[in-house]
Amino acid sequence: MFLKAFLEEERAFLFFKYKTMKLNLNNKYNILVSWQEKELSLKEILWDKKTILYFYPADNTPGCTLENKDFTCLKNEFNSKWYKLVWISKNSMESHKKFLLGHDLLNDLISDPELVLHKELWAYGEKNNYGKIIQWVIRSTFVIDNTWEVIKEYKNIKATGHAARLLKELD
Repeated sequence: MFLKAFLEEERAFLFFKYKTMKLNLNNKYNILVSWQEKELSLKEILWDKKTILYFYPADNTPGCTLENKDFTCLKNEFNSKWYKLVWISKNSMESHKKFLLGHDLLNDLISDPELVLHKELWAYGEKNNYGKIIQWVIRSTFVIDNTWEVIKEYKNIKATGHAARLLKELD
């Protein structure tokens, strides 16, 4: 019981921390926007709409491919709610291009090989991989409002059905 109360209290604290946290909007990232490679600040990436930032571990892996396809299928529904979808991984721009082309995916994709944005939003950290603790990308989704504040955060999510569950929660 104590552990459950502690975890709930810790979770509330983390949510509060995200709720009041402002992102570093001046950091520049390489991003594919409509198949064009650009270097933009986070402010330029987020400027026009509420945004869903989705961190995934690696291009061309089964879970990441499934989830990215699900988001692509629901892109128009997210857009109708005024949400822009932006994916982020540590892969190179070349890897991202092959990933998008190979699976007919349509969303904007940030390359963050130095893990700057990953670490800023705690989307990189310890993971138990078959009993061994490793440093790895934590599959995470962040909902960011028009004032560039993180208003919702989802960590260690299951790829299957996540995009549909998130869309439903945004109603």
